[in-house]
Amino acid sequence: MPAERPRPTHSAHRLVALAAYPLLFAAMLAVILLFREQIWTIATRPEELRQWVGGFGAVAPLVFVAVQALQIIVFVIPGEVPQIAGGYLFGIAGGLALTVAGSAIGSAVAFLASRLLGIEFLSAVLRGEQLDRLQQMASSPRATITFFLFFLIPGIPKDVLCYVAGLSRMRLSLFLVIATVGRLPGVVGSVVMGDAAAEQRWLFAGIVMAIALALFGAGVLFRARLLAFLERFANTPGRSARHPANPAPGQTAGNEGGGPGR
Repeated sequence: MPAERPRPTHSAHRLVALAAYPLLFAAMLAVILLFREQIWTIATRPEELRQWVGGFGAVAPLVFVAVQALQIIVFVIPGEVPQIAGGYLFGIAGGLALTVAGSAIGSAVAFLASRLLGIEFLSAVLRGEQLDRLQQMASSPRATITFFLFFLIPGIPKDVLCYVAGLSRMRLSLFLVIATVGRLPGVVGSVVMGDAAAEQRWLFAGIVMAIALALFGAGVLFRARLLAFLERFANTPGRSARHPANPAPGQTAGNEGGGPGR
């Protein structure tokens, strides 16, 4: 069973926890509806996007980092769009550095928000059964490797895991390493694709896109099997667990803790 975390008892704290994410999502939706024409123009015309970001001058990289961080926090926004834009706007090295920085900031904000506000906050984001299963994996002995595989495998939603990780015992620093390294192959592919498009190397951009789409499609096609495998893997006791084949000192395989075997 997942480890129980203290629940906030103050009514105001509970209200904030329940309302925080829905209010953030509603605010984002309102901005999108109000500026939908401008957003559509920027999103569909690369040169317009370049000019819009360039219009911020010296702070343009910071604006991009903020957009990338916001994409992680509001995890329903597809992550590939700003990643490709990073390569298009800043090249491979700059796009990669800024994308990783923005992803790390967004992941940290989501992680800390969940840890601060508790299970009530996350219950506003995920359905009860889905939350229970993810929380159980997060509290398993193999949580570290499981999270890494989640971020590594394409086609599986990842950003919501930043919130789930906040309810685990994992340190923020360790989680950021796992999330960054796990995301890196996909981020590199997207940034390279954007850079190739900016340089009008359409054949190379098309090849990278075809590989990315194939991997993403495979992840989506086999998503149910992959999730079932990760769930089984996470909940399989490791050697560090007190498994009957490796009893703790002073215990036997059939009589753990001095009581009758169960």
